[in-house]
Amino acid sequence: MNLENQTVSARDGRNGTGVRVHDPVKAATGLQPLLASNAARAEQDRQVPVENIRAIEELNLFKIFVPKRWGGYGAPLATALDVFAELAKGCASTAWVEMILSIATWTATLLPDRGQEEIFNSSPHARVAGVFTPSSTARRVDGGYVFTGRWGFASGSRYATWATVGIPIPGDNGKTDIGLTFVPMAELEIEDTWYVAGMKGTGSNTLVAKEVFVPDHRVMRASQIVEGICPGRTYSDEPSDNYSFVPVAALVLCGPSIGMAEAVLAAVAGNAHKRGITYTSYARQADSSVVHRDIAEAALKIESARLMAMRAAAEIHDTSIAGRKMAYLNRARVRGECGYITQTVREAVDQLMSIAGAGAFAEASPVQRLWRDINVATRHAVDASEICFELYGRAMLGVKDNISDLI
Repeated sequence: MNLENQTVSARDGRNGTGVRVHDPVKAATGLQPLLASNAARAEQDRQVPVENIRAIEELNLFKIFVPKRWGGYGAPLATALDVFAELAKGCASTAWVEMILSIATWTATLLPDRGQEEIFNSSPHARVAGVFTPSSTARRVDGGYVFTGRWGFASGSRYATWATVGIPIPGDNGKTDIGLTFVPMAELEIEDTWYVAGMKGTGSNTLVAKEVFVPDHRVMRASQIVEGICPGRTYSDEPSDNYSFVPVAALVLCGPSIGMAEAVLAAVAGNAHKRGITYTSYARQADSSVVHRDIAEAALKIESARLMAMRAAAEIHDTSIAGRKMAYLNRARVRGECGYITQTVREAVDQLMSIAGAGAFAEASPVQRLWRDINVATRHAVDASEICFELYGRAMLGVKDNISDLI
């Protein structure tokens, strides 16, 4: 099933924006000049320029695979990956924020009906930022939980209206479960902590909660949604309603990185006819057999990463359409594939930077920004290659008790 270039339309939902764009991937591509012109400012300000946010919002791309009932596109996952990749070619930080807000907003559609209604009826432009790690303390109270904590790396939180944060709650057999809570951003504080070498514009600061109450209808158990169990939810008639949670959360992280790698490849290939190779007789890199070999290998690595990502996206989508749940081994394989994708695109970009030479690392060069960005983005804990490989290997061999329940 070819999902890469599938055309989808946004339509009015219960609180739909009324925005209609027949090809969201083409729309994302059209934003590249704006994003590229603002990329240096995003780094300097350590947050996405508001013009970028408004442009993405006008195209309704923050709801790229949110169900149509809530004013989203309801687009296939592969289409969303293409949107993230195209935006990354203009500004990686903007693409990352778009991706994080998209996945966290989609996660809200797994809540019980009442929770969904509260979030999506609160604004036609409801957006959710989030950190799933349970970095907090929580206590049970009548009707919900009260929690206090800090959650780092909350990308795009300044542009969110809601946040989902993880809290520890009692699980089965005496174990502690992760409760994914959804609270208005107005009930949290943002602490400015994002000082990094790459992905500087994502504004991935720290969320702080002090004695915040969250009702039960805005709490989900991670152990349940990992298995596709969504108590209290009757809205479930669109494809993304039945996507497998962890494979989606891992795979979307690959979209911006694939786009970054494709942008570096285009830049290096475009300069190969203009640049020579210092201390050699080559007036053009394009005449060197070593460059021929290396650029071809890098291109094939990037293309293989894209194809693997699209295959995984198609499997997730098609499994949902067929009314099935993804098997444990298949879910583990997607985690493994995500680790392989991130490793492969990072290797390809390193190879391309060697072709580009020391001049590509000048501060004025957009290529060096992409190199820094991809080296940070591909080290996100969910897609860390070594961990993903071990998860998949243990699942393949049937080893009891995997190293994470997030599969």
